[in-house]
Amino acid sequence: METVSENACFGGVQGVYAHAAGTTNCKMTFGLYLPPQAETAEVPVLWYLSGLTCTHENAMTKAGAQAWAAEAGIALVFPDTSPRGEGVADDEAYDLGQGAGFYVNAIETPWAAHYRMWDYVTDELPALLFREFPLDPDRQAITGHSMGGHGALTMAMRVPGRFRSVSAFSPICNPIKSDWGKKQLTAYLGADSGQWAAHDASLLMAETGFDGPMLVDTGTEDQFMEYLRPETLAQAIAARRQQAVFRMQPGYDHSYFFVSTFMADHVAFHAEALGA
Repeated sequence: METVSENACFGGVQGVYAHAAGTTNCKMTFGLYLPPQAETAEVPVLWYLSGLTCTHENAMTKAGAQAWAAEAGIALVFPDTSPRGEGVADDEAYDLGQGAGFYVNAIETPWAAHYRMWDYVTDELPALLFREFPLDPDRQAITGHSMGGHGALTMAMRVPGRFRSVSAFSPICNPIKSDWGKKQLTAYLGADSGQWAAHDASLLMAETGFDGPMLVDTGTEDQFMEYLRPETLAQAIAARRQQAVFRMQPGYDHSYFFVSTFMADHVAFHAEALGA
């Protein structure tokens, strides 16, 4: 593992690291914030999955999460959104290819050689983190924005017992019915829509739900509302009587101004679930 940078931040350390990943068959970069409490004990972990076009850096520099994480004694993990590098398949469109891995394991050509973001985030990266850093594997939570909100919700529901809580900012809630989903899931998983259901938060909520608390925020002025389809998740939550807080925030859009506004709420929500 290569240390790209380490900076003092709210009494802790904001690091950026790179490593050769076997799942994605390329070099991967991630951010990790360790709060000051990590100097003396293992600390709980909050995963943050970013959205389309983002890297590990967007939320790390724009979301303002470190101040609240330092106060609560929680580490923050910022994975990249896709494999990258020479020889990694890409597309001219911003919503497919590099920066748009959709947190799935691709099985279609040319994506299958590198685009295994599900295994990277749920398996390889956690193994590396818990081996190299003072993190408590028994206290994990997950959140994300947009495509990352989709990833956070699906991972929380499909990896039972891993995460104590889940939240999302403007998540893509129903990708099998959305233009942010149909295009990418067809490319990565093939035309058989039966392969897609495992990556649809609304369907997963209806089928299995989540064994823990959930918080979802979406802005009423989100310019991508037709792609997000939040009403489908709200209906599934209500039908299942899932333990959840689902909020439509008046006047807010899809930007990091929205994310940073409600980041304190989300960190506090996870801190309570993690016993931090």
